[in-house]
Amino acid sequence: QPAQFECTYMLSGRVFELNAFLIDGLAPGMVAVAFNDITQRRQSEHQALAQAKVLADLSYRKDEFLAMLSHELRNPLAAIFYALPLLALQKSDDPMQLRARAIIERQAKQLNHLVDDLLEVSRITTGRVQLRPVPVTVGSIVTRAIETAQPLVTERHHALAVSLPAQPLWLSADAARLEQVVVNLLTNAAKYTNPGGRISLSVVQEGASAVLRVQDNGIGIVPELLPCIFDLFTQAERSLDRSQGGLGIGLCLVQRLVEMHGGTVSASSTPGQGSEFVVRLPMTPAFAAPPRLPPSTSSAPPLAQLATEPAAAALPCRVLVVDDNLDAAHTLGMLLEFLSHDVRMRHDGPGALAEAVAWQPDVVLLDIGLPGLSGHEVARRIRQHPALAAMVLVALTGYGQETDRQSAQEAGFDHHLTKPVAFGEVEKILLAVAESRR
Repeated sequence: QPAQFECTYMLSGRVFELNAFLIDGLAPGMVAVAFNDITQRRQSEHQALAQAKVLADLSYRKDEFLAMLSHELRNPLAAIFYALPLLALQKSDDPMQLRARAIIERQAKQLNHLVDDLLEVSRITTGRVQLRPVPVTVGSIVTRAIETAQPLVTERHHALAVSLPAQPLWLSADAARLEQVVVNLLTNAAKYTNPGGRISLSVVQEGASAVLRVQDNGIGIVPELLPCIFDLFTQAERSLDRSQGGLGIGLCLVQRLVEMHGGTVSASSTPGQGSEFVVRLPMTPAFAAPPRLPPSTSSAPPLAQLATEPAAAALPCRVLVVDDNLDAAHTLGMLLEFLSHDVRMRHDGPGALAEAVAWQPDVVLLDIGLPGLSGHEVARRIRQHPALAAMVLVALTGYGQETDRQSAQEAGFDHHLTKPVAFGEVEKILLAVAESRR
């Protein structure tokens, strides 16, 4: 049988491929050997492998940077979202103040949406997204997505037509992720359609698939961009005013999330006449009872509606607020004091631990990334103290992945809330603590 070998000459460093085979018809046992210089081929292969390693490392660093950036942006956002209801408490009728407050809220929500997208694309590209499939109807997902996208549609004076099937179409899906898909498609249509445009959203059944279509009569997509419209950071050419904004990652998220559900998404367009995006998802048989939807994808809270006589005010709690962002700590503290709670603040790990031991508060609202001692370590040491066993520990952090929640639970936290936190979530915890003391 023919034989093939590869050898490297140490002196020259050249690499040869040797092919040896018997020569038929000549003297028995004669062997022919063919030498093929493959040095350049091997050098090219080694260079390609080295370049691939460099690119993979750069991609990993990029993903880690995006995750860290989104976390760092959540801290100032938390202070802004805590400050908004404080402004609302002023009960001002000044039109300028009311308009300014509405602008701050609207732009803060937009910034939070961008942060959510940054974090989501980082999770997906690094394989850190775990779907939580539940029985859910397409109609329920669409309804919630429209509620989220409606403010932008209204702001740009678009007409939105929605057509849903009479019979529910059931999926086994992560409802929050698919809501994110529909929201991104609707906001994209709203942004790239001139004011006063038309947007339609329809859902139909085609065979064993639920098919969702989002159409608009906007600016459309140029032919050369269409093949890569779902690529990361892809956006249409635009002038320096960047009037539509965005990061060019929304459609990439749409495609990745749809494919994770076993579906497909496609785009078609005629420049100047609008675009159509079609999502196809595999259906499942109807379920006997409707599912309970998980929380909405957006972490941006609405303005807290604080009652004149808050429910928790009847039984105030002692609350220790710990955050190295002084603005976030003080705005949260002011909101809690408005609700008649007794509040103290600390801004580092050792100070938080000392105050918790000395004051023994009912609740500790604790950031994770603290100087001196991490929030996890503070929680662990509190749990080791016999006198503090009943203390309720709440993690308020920009780290919101499932692994972060597990780490918080292992450290001894009772609750884990991701910044920016809707103040109503904090109120619920305090009310439960107050009720348990009755």
